[in-house]
Amino acid sequence: MSGVNFDQLFQQFTQLKAGVIGDVMLDTYMWGHVDRISPEAPVPIVSLDKKEYRIGGAANVALNLASLGANVSMLSVIGTDEDGKQLQQLLQQQHIKTDFLLASAKRITTSKTRIISRNQQMMRLDNEITNDLGYEDEQRMILAIQMFIAQEKPDVIIFEDYNKGVLTETVIQKAIDLCRHNGIITTVDPKRKNFFAYKAVDVFKPNLKEVKDGLNLLIENVNEETLRIIHTQLQEKLSHAISFITLSEKGVFYQKEENAAVIPSHLRHIADVSGAGDTVIAVASLVYAATNNVHLMAEMANIAGGLVCEEVGTAAIKKDRLLQECKQLLA
Repeated sequence: MSGVNFDQLFQQFTQLKAGVIGDVMLDTYMWGHVDRISPEAPVPIVSLDKKEYRIGGAANVALNLASLGANVSMLSVIGTDEDGKQLQQLLQQQHIKTDFLLASAKRITTSKTRIISRNQQMMRLDNEITNDLGYEDEQRMILAIQMFIAQEKPDVIIFEDYNKGVLTETVIQKAIDLCRHNGIITTVDPKRKNFFAYKAVDVFKPNLKEVKDGLNLLIENVNEETLRIIHTQLQEKLSHAISFITLSEKGVFYQKEENAAVIPSHLRHIADVSGAGDTVIAVASLVYAATNNVHLMAEMANIAGGLVCEEVGTAAIKKDRLLQECKQLLA
């Protein structure tokens, strides 16, 4: 990747406008220590030391974009509850626009509470509604996307699907049509349910397991040859431009027309893989929006995904650290 001026590229990120459409969550972390077992049942008693709120789900993609300096808006539907207010506040603190974040009395804000002791997750409590948006909320969502495009004129819109009901087939199709009509780049981090609803997007970024499930494939040997076949099969169903498949510890694969490659991951001390996919789609989206260079997109997103795996819990990429690594590994 010689010839890339990374300082200039990272500066370009600050000029970009991005929107994230998808299922937002509030992540609550309760850290404590265990000294004894409960006399009431054979369970550990956790004495709480601290409680921390974090931005989760699709909002973590927005957080990654914001930490790279982009101008970001979050488009989603939350409940009219305390968790929703807390999440909105967290987003605003991170300079993520919430003008197009809708509250609905028919929904609750998805929240996940993790109880952690000695860096081990003891338990997770989930509070959520996962059925699709009702007709009214769906129409409000489509209207919000139209308003967002008209007001902000974004460079890229990211669909971050967590199967919690915000990205219905209608919302997906309407949003993609609007983006195509307005010349906006579309990138997708799909889930199984609406896997094939994302027709004609620019970048389709599943992980290997999702692709195998979606296409019902039983492939043992994953190499460039088999991945090229997967790209062709995906394209028959989606007519998208670029396949960008994450291969966990094996790195990433991309293909655009005949241009394809597997980029191996860089050796890292892996602490926690949660949130890595959010970072990968965020970095890929910005790099592609800034450069239109699919190889550079894959290289940089691959480095970013590895970096966030070094931290415990969902963590956003640190701009300076990524810049430093890109210069070191790609210059």
